[in-house]
Amino acid sequence: MIESFLKFFVVFFLVVEPISLVPVFASLTEGASAQYRRRMAIKSVIVAGMIILGFALSGAAFLGAMGISIDSFRIFGGLLLFLVALEMVFARESGTRTSTDEQAESRRRADISVFPLAFPFMSGPGALTTILLWFGPVSVIDQPVLFAALSAAALLVLAISLGMMLAAGPLMRLLGATGTNVVNRLLGVILGALAVQFIVDGIRASFGITL
Repeated sequence: MIESFLKFFVVFFLVVEPISLVPVFASLTEGASAQYRRRMAIKSVIVAGMIILGFALSGAAFLGAMGISIDSFRIFGGLLLFLVALEMVFARESGTRTSTDEQAESRRRADISVFPLAFPFMSGPGALTTILLWFGPVSVIDQPVLFAALSAAALLVLAISLGMMLAAGPLMRLLGATGTNVVNRLLGVILGALAVQFIVDGIRASFGITL
């Protein structure tokens, strides 16, 4: 269980990219009061947590209703996470998070907690795919301890994200844009390797390959 907790924490941390929230949050709240920044950060984490919990509880049932096996989803999820990893490595604006139109809309909105912070940054397609991959085989009734451990790992990542946003000002002065890109590239390499492992595991399970 400890191993599952650590593995899921690492994967979910790499997908959510709390470090990448620093320049985004700093830009969206530039010139705002400390009270506003604190309110947006806390509210966004709460909303993201609710979305993630909903997928953790009902994701497997949804896949079953659609007739999609967890192994098939694992292959597609691995491909999606691999694309996220490539975007991290090459320091590109993530197409799996926001489009140009969505970014423009976010600048016009007074409340940035739900969009774009909670969704799609903290609980976007990559994060929700990761939730389905890990929570899909886990039953909250039959494996409550493991479910609780994975949930705790997800909450820990969200707590780190909250801390990053609250400390966005000092962190931006410390890391700068270049430092943030360097860290994201290193994390992207690790996420890419994990994504490939998801694909390999999905193919093995789907075709009954044992190596």
